Amino acid sequence: MKKITIAIDGFSSTGKSTLAKELAKHLGYVYVDTGAMYRAVTLFAMQNGYIDADFFDKETLIHSLPYIKLHFEFNPDLGFGEMYLNTINVEKEIRTIEVSSFVSKIAEVSEVRAKLVEQQKAMGQDKGIVMDGRDIGTVVFPDAELKVFMTASPETRAQRRYDELQGKGENVSYEAVLQNVQERDYIDTHRDDSPLRKADDAVEIDNSHLTREEQFAAVLELAEEVTKSL
Repeated sequence: MKKITIAIDGFSSTGKSTLAKELAKHLGYVYVDTGAMYRAVTLFAMQNGYIDADFFDKETLIHSLPYIKLHFEFNPDLGFGEMYLNTINVEKEIRTIEVSSFVSKIAEVSEVRAKLVEQQKAMGQDKGIVMDGRDIGTVVFPDAELKVFMTASPETRAQRRYDELQGKGENVSYEAVLQNVQERDYIDTHRDDSPLRKADDAVEIDNSHLTREEQFAAVLELAEEVTKSL
C-alpha cells in the first residue's frame, strides 16, 4: 500500500502532537513534532539571554542560527523521537510554560522559519510521515495527501494545558495558562510570515467535545480512505 504525507495543523493545545504520534505509530510512519523544533530554538534563545519578558535580541538570534543543531532521537520506551538541541536532550525543558510564553515570538522570525521549514521538507521527501505544526499543510507540505486542521475553544485548550502542567508538578494558574493560549493564538494567526490558517483542502476537526479515541478513529479513517484511493 502506498504511503502518504499527513499534515496536521491547528491551534496550540489541541492535541496535535498526541494525535500525530498515535497515527504514526499505528501506520508505521515517521512522526515529526515541528513545535518541538521551534521550542528548542526558543530554549536556545532563553539560555543565551536573547529573549525575556521585556527584551528580544532578534538580530543576534538570527546570526546564531548556524550554531543551532536540532535532531530527533527515537526513544523506544516512549514510542516517539525526543528533541535534541546541540546533542542535549531537551524534551522536558522545552515543554515548560516559560518556553510556551516566548515560542510564538520566536516563530515569527522569518529566518528561523526558513531554517526549520527547510529541514522539515527534507524529512518528508520519502512520504510515510505525520507532521504537526502551524504551517505544515500550507507551507511545508502544500501537496500533502491528507491535511487536518484541529481546533477547540480557548477555554477547553487552556484547561487541557493546565491539567498537563499540573501533572508535571508545575506551579501555574489556569488564568495564566488561558492568557498564554490566547496570546499565542493572536500571534500565530497575525504574523506576517506563514500565519496559522486552515488550508483550503484541509479537514477541520473541532475536538472540544471529542475523546482522544474518537478523534483518532476519525482521522485514521480519513487516512485509510485517502491511501486506498491512490
